[in-house]
Amino acid sequence: MRKPHRRALRVSRANGYDARMITYPDIDPVAIQLGPLAVHWYGLMYVFGFAAGWWLGRIRAKRPHSPLTPTQVDDLVFYIAVGIVAGGKLGYHLFYNLGGIAADPLSLLRLWEGGMSFHGGMLGVFIACWLFQRKVGCGFFRMTDFVAPLIPPGLGFGRIGNFINGELWGAPSDLPWAMVYPPLGPDPRHPSQLYQALLEGLVLFAIVWWFSSRPRPAMAVSGVFLVGYGTFRFLVEFVRLPDAHIGYLAFGWVTMGHVLTLPMILGGALLLWLAYGKSKG
Repeated sequence: MRKPHRRALRVSRANGYDARMITYPDIDPVAIQLGPLAVHWYGLMYVFGFAAGWWLGRIRAKRPHSPLTPTQVDDLVFYIAVGIVAGGKLGYHLFYNLGGIAADPLSLLRLWEGGMSFHGGMLGVFIACWLFQRKVGCGFFRMTDFVAPLIPPGLGFGRIGNFINGELWGAPSDLPWAMVYPPLGPDPRHPSQLYQALLEGLVLFAIVWWFSSRPRPAMAVSGVFLVGYGTFRFLVEFVRLPDAHIGYLAFGWVTMGHVLTLPMILGGALLLWLAYGKSKG
């Protein structure tokens, strides 16, 4: 692994003040090199995310009224993993790079290069939940309520993988923790990947795990997850650079992330309304 750059004193001429800015550490994307076999950090982040989901799922399966047994969680994680990888890759090309599959079909297999869409992965998870609930006979929303608290750790690890890959950077910023990423120029930028790792990974996990620790009406846990993720992602999109080949869609600030995330917030709010409306009725 290459050594990280030291912090450097940089002078911001545009703002007329000296600011101690952090330079992006030059991280080798390859974690382990075994002859011709290269194990990438990005791929390891997915392994860590699936392992965390499996461990948390077995904990949830031991609770009273769980729709699954700990042994069934093992099979569920396999379904979820296939849904995330297939949906994430296909979703990225569908939402952000429509011609990419035709130009380079093998890109679907190169997970270490990034190019994963959360919204595509979420659709893949929904399909996996639907298929698995048919196998065990527990109902779709009971399954998604079970799965929702298992997802945030994987999101957090995935965003750390984006940071290591040096992708999905934020807009220029003069905040003290802004970071200079040399390939994009001398301006310090929002480390938006780390914002998302914190909000979508740690904070969202704490909220959904706590909420799901007590019995809730069907759809409620899924609704909290959708509203929480959607809100955090919608906010970070204001400081995250859009994909260069897409740019801003409207008003100089609306991104594809905004467009795809707003329905999640509305859908989550609808699920909460239906969950508690039915429970009161």
